[in-house]
Amino acid sequence: MPSAPRTDDEVLATTDVALLLRYGLTQDAFRAALSGDGAVAAAVTLDRLGVVARSVAYVAEVVRAGGLRCAAELTEPLPSREASVLLLDWLETAARVADTPEGEERTARWLDTVAEIIGLRRDTRARSGRP
Repeated sequence: MPSAPRTDDEVLATTDVALLLRYGLTQDAFRAALSGDGAVAAAVTLDRLGVVARSVAYVAEVVRAGGLRCAAELTEPLPSREASVLLLDWLETAARVADTPEGEERTARWLDTVAEIIGLRRDTRARSGRP
């Protein structure tokens, strides 16, 4: 039986993105949670900070091109300082545990998922006339 829909605030209150990255990138048992609640919580958080999808997708490409360590060393990967600090913390967490090409690709795909969710949220708001 499907669970009842949760609000953004409920997802944020019950999801630790950094913890899910730490375990979801390395342990199969946590991968679904990272791709589900972890990606949603990250997208909601970044969306509320005004981050657009293409900025997160860009960081995913940096991970693919230069690796997690390179992405984690970017000065300001997102347009706002607050969002950059948060994303850099997530990237640093991922870089500590996902030190293989497969782990880096998993992280890049997760970032792509986060970007897609941000885009869907913004498109839905635009269609409904909400800011």
